[in-house]
Amino acid sequence: MKEIEKIIARYEQIDWKKEQAALGTVVNVAGSSYRRIGARLFVSSNGEWIGGISGGCLEGDALKHAQKAILKDKSSIVVYDTTEDDPHQIGVGLGCNGRIEVLFTPVKQENPNNQIELFKRIVDKRSPTIMLQILSADGGPSDLPGQFFIADNFQELSDKTAVSLAEIKEKIDIVYRKRKSKVFSLTNTTGATFEVLVELIRPKIKVVCIGDNYDINAFVNIVDELGWEIHVVGKSRKLSKNVFHKATKVYTLEACDALEFDEHSALLMMSHDYKTDLSILKKFVQHPIPYIGVLGPKKRTEKMQDALNEAGYNLDLNELPNLFAPIGLDIGAENPEEIALCIAAEIIAVFRNRKGNFLRDREGSIYDRV
Repeated sequence: MKEIEKIIARYEQIDWKKEQAALGTVVNVAGSSYRRIGARLFVSSNGEWIGGISGGCLEGDALKHAQKAILKDKSSIVVYDTTEDDPHQIGVGLGCNGRIEVLFTPVKQENPNNQIELFKRIVDKRSPTIMLQILSADGGPSDLPGQFFIADNFQELSDKTAVSLAEIKEKIDIVYRKRKSKVFSLTNTTGATFEVLVELIRPKIKVVCIGDNYDINAFVNIVDELGWEIHVVGKSRKLSKNVFHKATKVYTLEACDALEFDEHSALLMMSHDYKTDLSILKKFVQHPIPYIGVLGPKKRTEKMQDALNEAGYNLDLNELPNLFAPIGLDIGAENPEEIALCIAAEIIAVFRNRKGNFLRDREGSIYDRV
């Protein structure tokens, strides 16, 4: 979501009387690649760009194709096949050994349903969004490739392609269920075939940090760089200006009842105060929060378990799959910045359903199959 936010910011800065723009989107990947489906590169006609579709090896060539899309006012798909690692293909050696398809589409600022305007409608949503993009239209209208659709205009997609809305929703349900973006082929009653990318866009991760010591500052810096939504609970007089600047909202401990969580939220107890953490745990341990992390040694959590038993809570903390205590991945972190990093990494692993092990020990692709 952070990349989308940066693209929106650049879009808002463009002087459309003098410039035009195009969007490059990774729409299909086979084999290995640095970026996956949904990676984006936003390019203005003066050559400025933001985002990325690779680790830097494709961007130079991609800029040329984006500017061609602007000049021709037409969408096109460019295939980068690096499976043979041919340094002559685009003038540089590539080490990913994969096949990457990128759709370059002109961005029409006057169109209220252009790609970036649709991004603006979903960027602050707290639930996943499905975005559909037509990649090709064999036998269909030539102006369809490159067009985007979200829930507001799925019916329009059905009308333009003559593909039933029920069939479109069936593909959407598959992506929702598997939580993976995918390209589908849709054929209407006249035989026209449309390649459509059904993309799942997750909301930004929301973290609620309980604490006001100096390690909160380090954690806020890390997750701000990741583009997460940050909420901090603590004493205002102890929190730095940096926290107030980067946090979406700061709460007092007394206002904890106002905290809201969803399926993309994480709760972190980092107060260094046993009573505070226990009171927060009592409030939220039975909520369906995907990630609850408790800073401190195992003995401290065992003490909390005894306190919960005495208070009549019928649960075993060791059996809760969403409770992580001690918090963070085991990377030998020592200082606040390293601890913040190991916590953020563990949260990512949980939300991506990964174990947080060494990649060298992973069998097969480092990415899940689409």
